[in-house]
Amino acid sequence: MTASMYLPSFFVKQKIAMTTNRYELYAANPDGSFGALMGLAEQKRLAFKEQVTFFEDASKTRPVFAFKARKRVDLNSGYDVTDEAGAPLGFFRKDFGASLLRSTFHLEGPGYAGTGQERSLPVAIIRRVTDLPFLPIHFDFVAPDGAPLLSVTRQGSVRDKYTVTVPHPEVDFRVAAAVAVALDALMAR
Repeated sequence: MTASMYLPSFFVKQKIAMTTNRYELYAANPDGSFGALMGLAEQKRLAFKEQVTFFEDASKTRPVFAFKARKRVDLNSGYDVTDEAGAPLGFFRKDFGASLLRSTFHLEGPGYAGTGQERSLPVAIIRRVTDLPFLPIHFDFVAPDGAPLLSVTRQGSVRDKYTVTVPHPEVDFRVAAAVAVALDALMAR
């Protein structure tokens, strides 16, 4: 069954401000160029309990979905993804133990579950010992049977731009977007 808001490919662009990280979500056109604005979010830095709300557009008058930490301390607590009315869409959490060498997340939603991990162990290790902002980051989320759920790729550049591909039709765009933003925001980069 296809998710109610399925989008097979989209982009996330990050813009850094003094007290916030701003994320813009764009649909991907068939030719790979940027398409329509699908939403934007701002993450306040140093928040006690992480919550990121996604808005329809730059006016920020209509919230369309969000993710919020279940607990104040987020080592293994997890994040609920909800729609604009607060109904659950999915859940994800960082696996603290497995993330010591290579960041690892677990993802759940209606009709699917899986684990995502940094694709490259050498890049993961380099990221832990240096602060090079242009290192590429690749996360691949797969179901227990190995079927791909979604993948998030940050191009090697000073400014963060992510390409998100979602081959699994049951993964809702809002869950995929929340996970893509969280990978950047929660990895304390």
